[in-house]
Amino acid sequence: MPNTALIVEDEIFVALDLERILEDAGFVVAAIAADAESAYRAAPGCQFAFVDVNLRDGATGPVIAERIAREYGVKVVFVTANPGQITDPGSALGYIRKPFNDEAILSAALTATEMAPADAATPSEFVRWPRRG
Repeated sequence: MPNTALIVEDEIFVALDLERILEDAGFVVAAIAADAESAYRAAPGCQFAFVDVNLRDGATGPVIAERIAREYGVKVVFVTANPGQITDPGSALGYIRKPFNDEAILSAALTATEMAPADAATPSEFVRWPRRG
């Protein structure tokens, strides 16, 4: 499923705002997951995911991110009010601090789907980590 997103977020209004931004830009949102179990079920077939750090089942976002990246090749961007809680970014592309804006979400989505040129400027609200190996 090209250009398919997974939203891992337990605050429904935040999740619906992310869904609106993505769908208005032509992306497909496969699912909204509020905890680890539902995220793992929804991840297969998704190209990228926006993952919060603190979810209904605790601060499981980083563990979810690592697993869906490793097992399903999902590209991850954290969307969180607490980026300091991301002690090991693992294979995530970067993070966006809440509250976010449409431009940062779209920039991250385009980067995750490799639709943005490699040298494209990103909004300062989307913090990209350096590429690894």
